[in-house]
Parts: sequence; structure tokens; C-alpha cells
Amino acid sequence: MSGLVNALVIVAVVVLVVARQFRTRRVSTDRRWWIVPAVLAVIALREPGLIDAHHRTEAILLIGAEIVIGLAVGAAWAWTTRMWAEPDGTVWSRSTKAGAAVWGVGIALRLGLFGVGALLGVRQDSSALLLALAATLMVRSGLLLWRSQSLRPTVGRDAAYGGGVPQAAWKERV
Repeated sequence: MSGLVNALVIVAVVVLVVARQFRTRRVSTDRRWWIVPAVLAVIALREPGLIDAHHRTEAILLIGAEIVIGLAVGAAWAWTTRMWAEPDGTVWSRSTKAGAAVWGVGIALRLGLFGVGALLGVRQDSSALLLALAATLMVRSGLLLWRSQSLRPTVGRDAAYGGGVPQAAWKERV
């Protein structure tokens, strides 16, 4: 795929993921949670221009740093996601303001890496960003699934921090 198509895929996935993260969503426990990240990784790795032939070492280091940032953002995003279990055993999640901050820091770090690459004269392709996005989604999905297995259903006002009805849904009479 061309760089423009990769950029459009990246923008579409990021917009979809960010838009969905602030809505309450059921955590799926099926075995297909890894498919979207795997498809994104395959698309990224298929590109021949992933590593700049004139600056191989620098390009590999930048891609490695991009993947590490992706893994860290995915883990931080998963840990800043509020999760709870309903009495029927279904697990729900919703991102917090801290999750939005994690995305902001991740974007800033990626822009910094792009700047470093530009200073070094490394030709950078959107495939590295696509690969990092795959790492982010893979780690987040895996951690949410892992966290969901330890939740026990609870009911009541305090359930927002461990299960049950989220705090925003509970209203106090005046």
C-alpha cells in the first residue's frame, strides 16, 4: 500500500478507537481480540520502505523506539480504563480522562521521534506508526481481557471502582 493509504488507515483506526474509548463498552472475552492488531501489523510489515536503506541502524532504532512507545501507551491506556462487572457476570469498560492524557503523551512522543528521525535524515514511512498502533491495540486488548478475568460482580454505589454500576450512572436524591 502507498503511504497515503497507510496514513488514511492510521487516521481511521485512531479516530475509531479514540471515539469508542469514552463510551461504555462490553469487554469481549472471545478469542478474536488479537485480529485487528495482527492485520495492522501485517499491513505494516508488508511495506518495502519500512527501513531506510541509507540509514539502517538509525531507522531500526527509531522503529524499535516507536514500538516501545506503542507498548507503553497500550499498557498505560489499559490500566487507566475503568472496568466493572455486572451482576450477570458481563464485564464493562470505559476510558477515563487519564486515558485521554495517555493518548496525548503518546502522540507527543511519536512526534518527537519523527523530529529526531528528520534531524538524522532518516526517511520515515507510515508503516512504523502502523506497527506501533498494532502494538498499542494488542497490549491494551490483552490487558483488558486479563483484567476482566479477575473481576467479580458487585452491586451498589462503590461498584464503579471494582464492578457494578459506574459512578456516573448513580444519582443521589437532593
